[in-house]
Amino acid sequence: MERDAETLEIVVDPARPTGRTLLADGVEQSYVDVADARHLHFEYVRRIAAVIDLAAPSGQPLRVLHLGGGALTLPRWLAATRPGSPQRVVERDPGVVDLVRRKLPRVPPEVVVALGDARDAVGDAPAGAYDVVVADVYRAAVMPPHVAAVEFVAEVARVLRPDGLYLVNLTDLPPLAHTRAQVATLRAVFADVCLLTDRRMLRGRRYGNVVLAGALRPDRLPVRRLAARVAGDPVPGTMLHGATLDAFADGALPVTDAHPR
Repeated sequence: MERDAETLEIVVDPARPTGRTLLADGVEQSYVDVADARHLHFEYVRRIAAVIDLAAPSGQPLRVLHLGGGALTLPRWLAATRPGSPQRVVERDPGVVDLVRRKLPRVPPEVVVALGDARDAVGDAPAGAYDVVVADVYRAAVMPPHVAAVEFVAEVARVLRPDGLYLVNLTDLPPLAHTRAQVATLRAVFADVCLLTDRRMLRGRRYGNVVLAGALRPDRLPVRRLAARVAGDPVPGTMLHGATLDAFADGALPVTDAHPR
């Protein structure tokens, strides 16, 4: 994740001796199992991984741009499950990059970590450069306006290949106004969009994470298999797509640079 300067530390998980948690001001940000990069601790990370896992044949390398690095959980997972995948990670906070390099195992050489701003990184990338773009960009627990706008999403679409996917981690609380606006924003650019989250989020019972997936090509998202995968997770999730997503986002307007929210 991108974030402003905070007190950063990496601590051992008392319930899993090989687990390491990146904390920012005492709040969990990322989790890595130093003995098993395939282990994904947080349910929202498993939902992002599920989309990637079902998007291409098993083991096929993918070109991936990660906006926000944290402890490099997903880059490590991708390197383990799809060896040889060229990955670029853009992280704004040099303190995170330094701490992760010192305290956690090195990533494979095909994973390149760079300091920078997410929007600048996308703007500087050539057209059609990536199969997947993953955005997990926050400052002080808020998604910065310049990466929430339709103009930014259009730039993400530009750097994706025709079968490419855009995955976004959101944090929100009832009544999920931010999420509804982001659904409208992605739908202004992408032909196929779905939402993945905990059922309790949709019932207005908790603060938490929502994952949005967008595809350039209609019917690109493997919605049936994805719905089954997230429903069978240890923390069961649900998916909105098509008519159910229409109803959820009804009345929401895309975010723009001129009208940030």
